[in-house]
Amino acid sequence: MTVWQVIIVASIAVLAIKLLGYLVPERLLQTPTAARTANLTTVALLSALIVVQTVGAGQGLQLDARLPAVVVAAGLFAIRTPFIVIIIAAALVAAGLRALGWAA
Repeated sequence: MTVWQVIIVASIAVLAIKLLGYLVPERLLQTPTAARTANLTTVALLSALIVVQTVGAGQGLQLDARLPAVVVAAGLFAIRTPFIVIIIAAALVAAGLRALGWAA
């Protein structure tokens, strides 16, 4: 199978799954368990995306200035710092580490 064939098959599968979602009865979606699962799935997928984008490099891991910057941002977020301050602090940490050559 070529890459384009895989992409087409995956696209059809995703569309089919989405269309199957419309067949689920409304009363099933209103249960607390379904709502909680949907909320937790969203958080888990976003967290996985952040981790992959932070430490992923092709097929391996790359620990560079991004990881300490994300840790600083998470810490500031935990203490409810304004978002613009979080962004600036994380950027300064990454820039500082790159300037020092510690995590290029």
